[in-house]
Amino acid sequence: MKKILIIDDDVYIGDLLQELLSRNNYQIYRCYSGTEALLFLDTMTPDLILLDLMLPGMSGEAVLAKIKAIPVIVLSAKADINDKVELLYLGAADYMTKPFDTRELLARVAVQLRNEPPGPNAALVFKDLTLDPHTYQVHIKNQPVRLTKTEYAILKLLMTHPSQVNSKSTILDRIGEENDCMESSLKVHISNLRRKLREFSNEEYIEAVWGIGFKMKED
Repeated sequence: MKKILIIDDDVYIGDLLQELLSRNNYQIYRCYSGTEALLFLDTMTPDLILLDLMLPGMSGEAVLAKIKAIPVIVLSAKADINDKVELLYLGAADYMTKPFDTRELLARVAVQLRNEPPGPNAALVFKDLTLDPHTYQVHIKNQPVRLTKTEYAILKLLMTHPSQVNSKSTILDRIGEENDCMESSLKVHISNLRRKLREFSNEEYIEAVWGIGFKMKED
């Protein structure tokens, strides 16, 4: 049973979400403030987090910035596109504006859990592209693709959550220091990576999301 953490101080909304998700066979946990949520995450790792922004004490934005390797769907009354873009930059996997349709919420939850990354040594597969974290090898249609250390790190990050847009700052935070990648060189690394993958197939595997970052290109 997948575990979902709801971080929302609105008891009514939290109860609605808990009832809806419990009926769909998810195990639900509740936190009512940012501080409580971070303490909870020190002891347990849920499969998905539903996060409100208007929290007592620590804001939802501050909480989001501290969450690593767990998909987060932000639920907020803020509808401005700039707010959504900023939250995607901070690492949110998805964003829904309150009030929301419960059927759409269930669909988005299912998508994020379907994209849950496998174990650290399990092969990542996207279309006919395979990345093996154990051997550090990348193949397209069983043909080996030679990548630099930085190109490999970028591809692995994008393939781990193929539907999630990774901002430039997120990519640099997660792979930059270890792989000698800086903001000035990131665009070149991604351009070279896309070119190398394209040599083995007419398929375009990585797409740029204007104003936000990069993700795997889905059909």
